[in-house]
Amino acid sequence: MFTTLISTAELGTALGRADLVICDVRHDLVQPQWGESEYAKAHVPGARFVHVDNDLSGAKTGRNGRHPLPAPEATSALFSRLGIDATKQVVAYDQGNGMYASRVWWMLRWLGHDAVAVLDGGYAKWLKEGRATTTDVLEPRPASFGIRRVTPTVDAAGVHASIHRRTLFLIDARSPERFRGEVEPFGPVAGHIPGAHNRPFALNLDADGAFKHPSFLRAEFTKLLDGVSHETVVHSCGSGVSACHNILAMEIAGLPGTRLYPGSWSEWSANPALPVERGP
Repeated sequence: MFTTLISTAELGTALGRADLVICDVRHDLVQPQWGESEYAKAHVPGARFVHVDNDLSGAKTGRNGRHPLPAPEATSALFSRLGIDATKQVVAYDQGNGMYASRVWWMLRWLGHDAVAVLDGGYAKWLKEGRATTTDVLEPRPASFGIRRVTPTVDAAGVHASIHRRTLFLIDARSPERFRGEVEPFGPVAGHIPGAHNRPFALNLDADGAFKHPSFLRAEFTKLLDGVSHETVVHSCGSGVSACHNILAMEIAGLPGTRLYPGSWSEWSANPALPVERGP
């Protein structure tokens, strides 16, 4: 069973297995239909396309962020349509760095399905190695996805309450310039949640776009925590997507069980009553 990462070689060997479900999660925040268009051109054989906005996000109210977490029941229905049940090994991939694939990984783990892995290096590495692709679209055979658990998340009220008590260690996965409030390409307010610590998700990757060795990741996160228990960690980002990359990286590093603030900055900054901090 693969529960964090799967290599291109391992996926290549597994292609065609009856218990394998592959999710293509390629996406572009600026061009939301790009991923589906790329999928139509070519994809890993057997892969089903999963759209970050349409499938992995709930209804937006203007106050709950750009990629609000769907209800568990709606997510269960999605996974059932994709053919996922307790017997399936799921593999998710995106164009390369795993940012979007990690959202699928986290959502399956959120509802108790542990047999899910991100393709290390993504579709870019798959292509670079000359592995098989296809334009064939196979209709998935519906399954019955059962919710085994609903893993706790943290909401804005919980994050806000922790600021002065320092009960949570908030890690923000956005780029340094967004974290500092120098730019904000997707929302009207720039900055970060007071007290947050910046760990851009790209730091989890090596020069080839694959995840760093677990020992390196563990050393880096341990240094960031500076003696604080990893069990207090809550992850945020722009809209609850790249934060999942840091959760996955900590899992790879042997620091499991950290939590997600799904609304992240796009929800936080939409509420003028909540404090904003700028700078490093």
